Amino acid sequence: MEDQYGSDFITIVDDDGAEYELEVLSTLEWNGCSYLAVIPAANSAEEFELEVSILKSVEEDGENILTIIEDEQELQSVYDLIMEQLYEDEDTE
Repeated sequence: MEDQYGSDFITIVDDDGAEYELEVLSTLEWNGCSYLAVIPAANSAEEFELEVSILKSVEEDGENILTIIEDEQELQSVYDLIMEQLYEDEDTE
């Protein structure tokens, strides 16, 4: 992950219209899909337990949306790849 100029942040809106700011730790392209490893942004971290979430970008009605990964095997595979990627980045610094 290239992090020369600071972290990347995204804002997501849930089905009830509540907004959440997330810090993107890593992105991954795998099997033709995009995945993001995210944590709550620093200013909203007090509201949540600080744990990494992995979201999948899917196209719906011509628009990319982020969704949870429901397939346990897919989630585990993506988690392993992202952790490997994060540790590689840490070793090269």
